[in-house]
Amino acid sequence: MVGWIYDNNYRYPYQIGDSTGVTISAKDLKRDGLKPGDTIKLSYEPVVSNQPDTHTVEIVDLTQKLIARHKKALDNLAQR
Repeated sequence: MVGWIYDNNYRYPYQIGDSTGVTISAKDLKRDGLKPGDTIKLSYEPVVSNQPDTHTVEIVDLTQKLIARHKKALDNLAQR
């Protein structure tokens, strides 16, 4: 996982045309007295984590249970 931290929250870059951008929540903008169009100085530090987050672990667990429960139907679909 690669992202940036802003006020202890992860912000993930996303594609905007040929560029990349990050979002800042309206709550954070209001807290800092900022509005769209303001000039800010941004510093960032790439965050690399080799451990999956809690949601990823939950999703994988649920997916494995779903696959086990419907294995026969999924196998039949794969044969088509």
